[in-house]
Amino acid sequence: MTAINATKARESLYQLITDVNTTSEPITITNNRGKNAVLLSEDDWNAIQETLYLISIPGMAESIVTGGNTPIEECLSEDEVDW
Repeated sequence: MTAINATKARESLYQLITDVNTTSEPITITNNRGKNAVLLSEDDWNAIQETLYLISIPGMAESIVTGGNTPIEECLSEDEVDW
């Protein structure tokens, strides 16, 4: 993960925003007080939030693993799913 001090981050904020959206690599913004921050894209933030939500549901992680291990021929087609 790239690290940059707060002064330089302030000078190049627009470019940093572009970078995190292009590369999906977060950037650590450091300061001399030892309290750092992390800049990441909104898409990455939303993905993290969704992951945290899904793993907070009891049994969801196991269900996802089971579904991923199910042979495709045993899965329902889109037409067979009751929405």
